[in-house]
Parts: sequence; C-alpha cells; structure tokens
Amino acid sequence: FVSLQVMNDPGLSNLPGEEKRKLIEERVRLAEKRLGLDQPFLLRSVRFLRNALTLQLGRAQLMSSDSGSRQVRLIILERLPTTLLLFGTSNLLLFFISLFIALGLSRHYGSLLDRFFVALSPTSAAPGWFYAIFLILIFAALLHWLPFGGMVDAPPPESPVAYALSLAKHLILPVSALLISAIFVSVYSWRTFFLIYSSEDYVEMARAKGLPDRKVERRYILRPTLPTIITSFALTLISLWTGAPIFETVVNWPGLGRTLFQAIGLFDTAVIVGSTVIFAYLLAITVFLLDIIYALVDPRVRIGGAGGAQ
Repeated sequence: FVSLQVMNDPGLSNLPGEEKRKLIEERVRLAEKRLGLDQPFLLRSVRFLRNALTLQLGRAQLMSSDSGSRQVRLIILERLPTTLLLFGTSNLLLFFISLFIALGLSRHYGSLLDRFFVALSPTSAAPGWFYAIFLILIFAALLHWLPFGGMVDAPPPESPVAYALSLAKHLILPVSALLISAIFVSVYSWRTFFLIYSSEDYVEMARAKGLPDRKVERRYILRPTLPTIITSFALTLISLWTGAPIFETVVNWPGLGRTLFQAIGLFDTAVIVGSTVIFAYLLAITVFLLDIIYALVDPRVRIGGAGGAQ
C-alpha cells in the first residue's frame, strides 16, 4: 500500500528510482512503528485481543462512514444494523415456517406434498445469492414488481409509515431468496426428526393412554425434538452469515457483508480485519444463545432447585 501511494503520487513522479525506494522504506518503518509491528509477536497478540474486545479496530485506509469518519468501528457499526435486520427477519421466518410445515408433513408421511419437499431438498445446496439473481431478473427486470436492490427508495421517504413500507418492499426479494435457499432442506431434515421421535416407546405409551394427538405432538414429540432442530437451525444461520458478503453485494443491500466485499476490492486491510472480528462475534453470540435456549426448551435440563443444574 505504501508503494502504491508513492508510485501514484504526482508530486513524487520526478524522483529518481533510488530515492523512491528509500522513501518507501522510510514510510514502511514509520507505518510499522505506528501499528506496533516492530514489537514482539506475543505482545502484539495481546494488544490485538484487547483492541478487538473493546472494538478499537483502527482506522480505514480508503473507506469512510456516512458521517465521514475513517474509524473502522464506526464504519462497521453503521452497517451492522441493516445486516441484522435482513438476516434476522429471514431467519425468524425460516424457523417458524419450516417448523410448521415439517410438523404437518410428519402427520402426512408419504403424501404428495411430503414427496415434493423431499424431491426439492437438494436445491438448498445453492446459496441464497444464486436464487437472488433469478428473482431480480424475473420480478425486477421483467415484471417490474420489486426494486432491483437497495434498502429504501431514493430519496428516502420522509414519513415513518412510507419509510417502513419502502423498507418492507425492498426486503421482499432478499428475504425470499434466503428462504428458498434453505427452506426445503430445513423442512426435510426437521420432518425426519419428528418422524424419528414419534416412533419412540413413550410416544406410543402416551397415545395408548388416550391423550389427544395435539397434546402428544406438543409434549412428547415437539419439545424433545427442539434441541436437535435448534442445533440444525443454528448451523443454517452460521452458513448464511458466511455468505453475507456475496449475497448483500448481489442484492445491493447496504450491510456489513457488502462493506467487507468493498473493503476486499479496495485492499482496505483494517476494514477487512474489523469485519472478520465482528462476524466472529456474531458466531460466538449465536453459540452462546444456543446454550441458553437449550436450557429453556430441553425437558431433560433443569436449572435451579435443590440439586442445582442437572
């Protein structure tokens, strides 16, 4: 980067090659000292960990936030809410829709709809951006029903109601692409989990006692299956996080993934490292919440009481 700065500087174009080389070496030494790269590796690792925990992610070389700041922390925190909005909305819809359909298919094993989802489950191997391209071609380019991309209309509506409606309209296409890319394999796998647990002996005993089917499903099939389903859903969520840079770039969504993609194109190392740290935090938070949800939904886990956690 220092070499490119010196070579592309019009004021230094007349310098001899030897002087340019010395200038580059001097600037490299100054940059190493400023970034602490001249310190021992262990000390640098501890300092980097401290800065990462406190979100002291340095300054960007080329990129800036909407307010004009080059602090990586501000650049990332401006884009993070939009990414959470997109993926949070799509994953909540994915979870509840897949759960509802999978439970229904487990009641009608072998039906036409059941075979339909089983047959289409391999289509989930394609990432969300693959389906987003086709949705853009059909619903934006050909039918003109939905916008090509972005988060809201330009210029943004001034009324809160109009802004919310514009945001919802722009969410339809990317959320649909994410749902299509994951719903078939989720329904297929979760429906399989329901079928496995419905054949357990304690379920047959509950039915033999004359309990209603809805109660048997809720207490003896759904709840014991939830930990397995939540684990499968968490893995799907993590895979969607990893595809955020390409997906947000395809749908032109102004989120953290698109910012990372732009930083890679500009070789802005500080933003690349900072975005990677934030994605690592999102992964850690997902796993942490997974453990908490286990304690709430798993009937085999009890917290508190005389014996403490079991």
